[in-house]
Order: sequence, then C-alpha cells, then structure tokens
Amino acid sequence: MNKAIWDRFRTTSSILVENTSVVFTRFLLNEIDWNWRLNAILGARGVGKTTLLLQRMKQSHFKSGEAIYVTLDDYYFSEHRLYHFIEEARTLGVTHFFLDEVHKYPGWAREIKNVYDAIQDVKVTFTGSSIIEILKQEADLSRRAIEYQLPELSFREYLSFNRDVRFDSVNLVDLLENAQDISSDFSKTIKPLVHFKTYLETGAYPFFIENAEMYGRRLQRTVQLVIDSDLQFIQGYNPQNAKKIHQLLYILAANVPFKPNIASLSKKIGITRNTIIQYFHYLEKAEIIQMIYPSGISTSILQKPEKILLQNPNLAYAIAPDAVNSGSLRESFFVSQVSVDHEVALHRQADFIVDGKYTFEVGGLSKQQGQIRDIPNAYLALDDIEKSVNNTIPLWMFGLLY
Repeated sequence: MNKAIWDRFRTTSSILVENTSVVFTRFLLNEIDWNWRLNAILGARGVGKTTLLLQRMKQSHFKSGEAIYVTLDDYYFSEHRLYHFIEEARTLGVTHFFLDEVHKYPGWAREIKNVYDAIQDVKVTFTGSSIIEILKQEADLSRRAIEYQLPELSFREYLSFNRDVRFDSVNLVDLLENAQDISSDFSKTIKPLVHFKTYLETGAYPFFIENAEMYGRRLQRTVQLVIDSDLQFIQGYNPQNAKKIHQLLYILAANVPFKPNIASLSKKIGITRNTIIQYFHYLEKAEIIQMIYPSGISTSILQKPEKILLQNPNLAYAIAPDAVNSGSLRESFFVSQVSVDHEVALHRQADFIVDGKYTFEVGGLSKQQGQIRDIPNAYLALDDIEKSVNNTIPLWMFGLLY
C-alpha cells in the first residue's frame, strides 16, 4: 500500500470521526464488549451502524493513528486483500479496525477469521447487513465473533434524539407490573401522544434528523437499494427477480396485516408457491417485513407464515402511502418494539402472545376486554390513550423497552 493510498484512508477516517456528533448515541453503544477482539454489528440499512462505529472511535479518544475506519466497498478492496491491508496498517501503529459494509467484500468472513487467528494484537469491529448470517459463512466465526443486532430507533430513542429528553428503558415485566406509575411519571415530562403519531410516520430511522422533509423519499430509496443491491448477498438469490419482489412488497404493504393466500399471490405475480415463500424470507432477513407464526410451532424456510407485518410503521408510508391502515400501524409498532428482546407469536384468541406467557390484544380506543377476559396475564395495548389503567396499557409505552 503506497503512501498516497494510506494517507487517503487515514484522512477520510479522521474527517468522518471529527464530524460525528456524540450528543445522541444508540443503546447498543454501551452494551458491546469493546475489549473483545472481534465484534459484529448487524442491522438493516439506515439504522445507524456506521454512526455507531464513528461514535465509538470519537468517545474512546484513541491515540493518533491507533484506530481507523474503513468501508469495504471502497474501490481499493476490489484489487487488494483485507488481510494484507490490516497487516500493513498494524505496522503503522493501527490496533483498532472499524470495518463497514463487510458483506460487500467477497470472502470477508474467511479473511476476518484469518486476521483473528494470526494477528492477535488487534481488535476488529465490523458491520454488515442484517441479511448476512455470520455463523453460517464458509469460515467459522461462531467461536470468534460476538454478534450484536442494531434495530430501528425505539420510540424512547426517538424522543431522546428529537426532543432531547432522556428516559431509561423499561423491561417488559416492570412495564406490565408498574404501567400506571410509569405512564403517569412519563406524562409529567412530555406528552407522548403528541409525538407518537410522528414517530409512526417518520421516526424509526435516525436520518430524519438530517432532513425531515425528505425522509419519505430517502426511506423509499433505502428499500429500493435493499431489493436491488443487498439481497444479492443471500445465497441462491436471483437478482433478475428484483422487479417481482418489488411487486410482492407493494402487495404486502397495501394489505397488512396480511394473511397470505399463496395461491392467489402466485397467480398474480407469476411465480411458484415456494419461490414466494422464499421471497418472504428474503424480505424478513432484510428487515422489511416481519413474519408471525402461531405459538408453539417450529418454522422452516418453506413454511407459510400466518401473518405478515411490515418491519416498522414508517415503511407503510414509504411503500404504500395510499393504503396506510391504522390497525396495521399499531400491530407493526407493537411487534417491532417487543420482538427486539422477546419472542412474539400469534395467539389463538387474541392478537399476540409474548414469551409464551403474556397475551396482548392491540387496538384503538374503542377496543374492549371481551377477547381476553378469561385469559391469564392478558393485556390491552391501546392507541390514543396516555395513561395506563388496570390491564389496559397505552400502546406507546411498548416503545420504552429498549
């Protein structure tokens, strides 16, 4: 690596770190074991993986030349090996490598494994799309890398980011047992319903802070890039089918919560049943949709889900703005917030069962207790209410879980 190339990498890294704000940080920043030699941060496009790397570098106050940020879609890596880059940079004093977009570098897993095994005095943190499964790559990273998943912004994080109001997260058990006190205390500081509707439309991805007016277009572009570019990194995916996946996604978005009729979809789009179900799994890996199954059953890649939701409510406004449904928004929000740390499945009588124990019926202000009256540990999660009463919990409160 000649001096000009090295200076370019080093200068780019320094400028990016210098221009990165640490006023607001994602919860994951404090949960990662930064002393471990190999960390993997996975997540959907736009959730803030790159910013998290740069914030870590800025907060750590590394000595000059001790850390570097590199994106592996840089043209340099089309002709040069990552292993050799790290090997050379180490001789120049670099001990901490922050690698972005690793899934765009062919053979990334094997090279990172070789770095871990052979260059033991460096630490590597890398990011990649949520579609990659680091434990199933050709190189065995399961005993080496600690994997972390970065989800979209929670409602709590959105408020901290957008309103500069700091609240600690609440675990699910505490939320259910103390919902009245928590909602009452919270409402003394900020009126949650004033901001909740905005969050549902434009609050799940941190790029809203850059230009709120362009948020919808940027999210549309993000979805397009996932389908046209990112999905190609899934083994067996045929990029020529991108147009059909766009078509399928619009149908899903316009009809969620969607109970898929595979025969009808197959006829409408012109592809087989198994191919459609595979497409469902591609879109779920990319964190565009969520597939929900009945409680207590094992699932496989060829099994039809009982219900399909968009990954978060913002996607409804970006993909099918002419068909936004309030019921879909509520369920999408509930599952997106709860499923980060809990298992969510369909309930036979109500909407969802969480961790096989807690039952929830999600709805609007008029929703009644009838469906859950005789079910133990059952709750209403209702939109358009500010405070909790008995087993009726405001829907927005589930946005405090992370």
